[in-house]
Amino acid sequence: MLRIATRRSALARAQATQVGLSLGEPFELVPLATTGDLHPDRAVEAFDTKGMFVDAVRAAVADGSCELAVHSAKDLPADPVDALTIGAHPRREDPRDVLITGEGHLLRSLPSVATVGTSSARRRLQLLRVRPDLQVLAVRGNVDTRLRKVVDGELVAVVVALAGLRRLYTDPSVGGVGPLGLPLKAVTLEPGECLPAPAQGALAVECRADDDETLAVLARIDDPATRVAVRAERTFQRTLGGGCLTPIGALATVDGDRLELAGMLADPVRRRVLRQTATGTVAAPAAVARALVDRIRELGGDEMLRNIHRQVRAGHER
Repeated sequence: MLRIATRRSALARAQATQVGLSLGEPFELVPLATTGDLHPDRAVEAFDTKGMFVDAVRAAVADGSCELAVHSAKDLPADPVDALTIGAHPRREDPRDVLITGEGHLLRSLPSVATVGTSSARRRLQLLRVRPDLQVLAVRGNVDTRLRKVVDGELVAVVVALAGLRRLYTDPSVGGVGPLGLPLKAVTLEPGECLPAPAQGALAVECRADDDETLAVLARIDDPATRVAVRAERTFQRTLGGGCLTPIGALATVDGDRLELAGMLADPVRRRVLRQTATGTVAAPAAVARALVDRIRELGGDEMLRNIHRQVRAGHER
């Protein structure tokens, strides 16, 4: 019996269940509360903990309580844990973000000064790049909680990951009645409007590095194209020097042997957004990522990162 460590949220449990079913082995979920889950009312920026959404889940695998853990790949810290390894990246779900409203608005058709909810500085700054008049407000909570803020009139719109909707609900509400019967409509934000977070839509299935039996089972569901894309995007994030609080976006596209990587870095104070692309081969995703980092730095990325790090330190000191 495979014991699968997972966060307690409905989305995390849905993801872990899907992985368990795909393995074709008996399994049980072991839901755990991470540091981030224990403080749902605190803004993400208020934490000084790396891996705040994966810490307890990783610990359960490291100490042998569970054989594997299923993570949203974007939540994993850039630094690996010595005792653990990524045994599989299953085929990636659509990585794009979606704009959820009651009327099916496009980003450009939202009413003037409309209130839009998101917990992500990356999303906020890219939305304001297209629509500087919007009031983009910080919201936390599970997907259903965020959607209900639109239904209840607290917000005109929210932005969430399309992958989460698809994993949680059979009907992601694109052009129809929303999840759980909510009268909502979703419009996909194209990468030109809002680049997703690095590795968004991808899962990372982690196990102990010396557990050959579990590694052999996980090899059944590993998707090479997803692994290449995740490596390129996460290498871009790590090399640029961005942590989970840095407004960074990245999206790798694999087409045969060709790899294209688009990247974004934003300055929360000046609301400046840098976007560039780099291309190469799937055999060298790290090299493509480093080339993209060089282009971002040439445009002033290092100074932007220094500003961001000063803001993060100031926030922790308050």
